[in-house]
Amino acid sequence: MTPSNNIIKKKHLRVLSGIQPSGHLHLGNYFGMMSRMIHYQQENDLFCFIVNYHALTTTQEKELLKKNTFYSAVDFLALGIDPEKSTFWIQGDLPQVAELTWLLSSVTSLGLMERSTSYKDKVAKGIIPNMGLFSYPVLMAADILLFGSDIVPVGKDQKQHLEITRDIALKFNHTYGNVFVIPKPDIEEDSMLVPGIDGQKMSKSYGNTIPIFIDEKELEKCIMSIVTDSAPVNEPKDKNTPLFNIYSLFLNKNEQQELIERYDSPGLRYGDVKKELIERIKAHFDPYREKRNYLLDHPDDVHQILETGAKKATEIADRYLFHVREAMGLNYVNV
Repeated sequence: MTPSNNIIKKKHLRVLSGIQPSGHLHLGNYFGMMSRMIHYQQENDLFCFIVNYHALTTTQEKELLKKNTFYSAVDFLALGIDPEKSTFWIQGDLPQVAELTWLLSSVTSLGLMERSTSYKDKVAKGIIPNMGLFSYPVLMAADILLFGSDIVPVGKDQKQHLEITRDIALKFNHTYGNVFVIPKPDIEEDSMLVPGIDGQKMSKSYGNTIPIFIDEKELEKCIMSIVTDSAPVNEPKDKNTPLFNIYSLFLNKNEQQELIERYDSPGLRYGDVKKELIERIKAHFDPYREKRNYLLDHPDDVHQILETGAKKATEIADRYLFHVREAMGLNYVNV
């Protein structure tokens, strides 16, 4: 029997993903993960959460973390996460994940952690290293394995972390028996890495994001700041650029082909494309603003949704954690 059948029977594939509450959610968050989560909840068993434990690796400001956590939850709900169709909660509301992190740490080799390129990249970019940042992949593994996740949508930058999760689960199962589901990644090729205004991966740590719910003037400022080259108007334009790639996210296949033809033909002006992109972004996200404003005006409704989601998640987490403790010899009552 598979681990999912052996421990908890599931009617549908269980899809899980989380997002850090590190400020205004941006287009990279939306196209990299959020829009897929909203789609997945229609036909799958979706588990989705705000990873405020993870945020502690870089944020030690109490009030900022509280504020970012709440606003991230509001944005998710406004954009279409349905608490009736999914399980939606705040990571820190389930202490079980911290316990599983420690239990998994005891079967995780130091060498596996040292191979994490994400840790090295963040330190190289000036983030002060700490043990939380170093052992981040173990906490991520606990997030995934605690709920018997079958599929984990990730961006290209998180692919190695999921591979580490699989390695940890396989090692645990080999040592203690068939306890964990071995999760599979879901990487959407068209949106693996959403570029920021400077062409790097869109990330708050790089200061190159396009936030979803900013006002019109700030949006215009962001879009007009997108880096472009100095190609003359009468020459074809480079399509391997942030402006082209960001604009393409809002287009269907036929519209993308039209944009390609415009880039390949003389006469295209980057300023015109940026103005078009501003209108596309406004048209896409403006319908969600009304619901967001309602939720901001009714915080008790948001808190109730998150409390209900945490209770649903706890039922699953407790059952998996019981089997983990049993397998490792921590449930000693019946000796």
